[in-house]
Amino acid sequence: MKKKLIPLWLVLTAQIAACSVNPVTGERNFQVYGTDWEQEVGAQMYAPMKQSQGGEFILDPELTDYVRGVGGRLADQARRKEELDFEFTILNDSSPNAWALPGGKLVINRGLLTELNSEAELAAVLGHEIVHADAAHGARAQSKAMLTQLGAVATMIVLGSTVDSQAAREVAMIVPAMGAQLLTQKYGRDAERESDEFGMLYMSEAGYDPQGAVELQETFLKLSEGRNEDWLSGLFASHPPSRERLENNRKTASGLPAGGEMGGERYLAKTAYLRRVKPAYAAFDEANKAASDNDLDLAQRKLDEAMAIEPRESKFLALQGDIHALNEKANRALSSYRRAIEANPGFFYGYLRKGQMEYALEEFPSARADLTRSLELIPTAEAHYLLGMMDKDAGKVENATVHFKAAAQSESKSGQQANRELVLMDLAINPSRYIGSRAVIDDANTIWIQIGNLTSVPMKNIEISYAWLDDQGQTRQGAKTYRGPLGGGKQDQFKLGIELSNARELSRRVRVEVTAASVAE
Repeated sequence: MKKKLIPLWLVLTAQIAACSVNPVTGERNFQVYGTDWEQEVGAQMYAPMKQSQGGEFILDPELTDYVRGVGGRLADQARRKEELDFEFTILNDSSPNAWALPGGKLVINRGLLTELNSEAELAAVLGHEIVHADAAHGARAQSKAMLTQLGAVATMIVLGSTVDSQAAREVAMIVPAMGAQLLTQKYGRDAERESDEFGMLYMSEAGYDPQGAVELQETFLKLSEGRNEDWLSGLFASHPPSRERLENNRKTASGLPAGGEMGGERYLAKTAYLRRVKPAYAAFDEANKAASDNDLDLAQRKLDEAMAIEPRESKFLALQGDIHALNEKANRALSSYRRAIEANPGFFYGYLRKGQMEYALEEFPSARADLTRSLELIPTAEAHYLLGMMDKDAGKVENATVHFKAAAQSESKSGQQANRELVLMDLAINPSRYIGSRAVIDDANTIWIQIGNLTSVPMKNIEISYAWLDDQGQTRQGAKTYRGPLGGGKQDQFKLGIELSNARELSRRVRVEVTAASVAE
């Protein structure tokens, strides 16, 4: 009797599948990734994700301490408070957003704090995000994604697929792919419901009035119905409000003890500075947009408005440097970038822009120092590319290759330039790595050579060496040059000028290989 084979995907699934008890709800959930994974991912992603979204807001340390105090009060109610390392940060970003990474790493944006009206509303936001971490929603979502991916991988193995998509592994280089996925994924309705319900429970246990969560949802719903674009692209992208969620919050509040703190006056006092400088950041956002539209006069006027209110802001100083750079005032730009770094030495942007400017001015030692510091804060394709160019010019080929490979992961202009440099460095040694070739035969038994550019860089002067066994058993050799250019990812073919009497002998009697090529400028 023939033994029945168990499908590969089922074996893989059985090996990794695991159910765990949700520490918040008490229900059993499928989850592969445990606390160690949550802690590791959260710790690795927290700093670069903050850098990529504006950096920390540092101009009001007392406000940061206040938010951390409210967050800590709520985190003390977490069911896994002994397992998770909760941290709270204010991001220097005008969009009204908040998010949590696995392991308890949380942020709330400056732009959301100015829209809240009480400490209880702040507690509702933070409590909701704490539950996402406490209930391992990120880990559960990744577990389900891995199961789906395993099924796909198993199918590929069975089918013998050799598909390899580099684009599928790329996000933007400036943020780690896993971090971007964790922040852009939309939690399911069950996860949102759990975070609303148990976030309100944590609020109540911490002494806050859960009515603050009801008022928060009322505000969110009104704003979303008004289709305010900034709001829709911020918190609502991953936490969409709805009438159902509002009614659920009202129901949850009715089942919790009445009373508790609202902290309206205290909240307004703690956020007084932030509200005072809110117009400065609004003007800065307008200046940024004007600069991107190349309306530098408007950008300067708006930036002047911002700096008249708050001259200490590092992002304002950096934008001033950008405007000077666009106006080709290099020395003024460098001065502004220096001041931006002094104002916030923990944010990458000033170092990156200063390093770019120094590279353009051929001040290479300073450029290397600033670009290296920017990479320590967050990897960018531009910094890797410029450091690679300096290493290449200094004859440090191995170091240059490392930087170019890192930059080439990005689809940005710098990534494309880095990819081109990689090709240039290796093309003379291994041309066949970048230009594919093969011999084919047509219906008239005439041999053709097909070539394909495997890179995104145009090629020219492609030399194809060939050898073939003639009808007398003698080996003949030769070479032909395809002048080109052959665009990136393109194919072409040309006649070799040889005929075979038996087409089935092609693979035995003919060999072709690319032996030289150059980049088309």
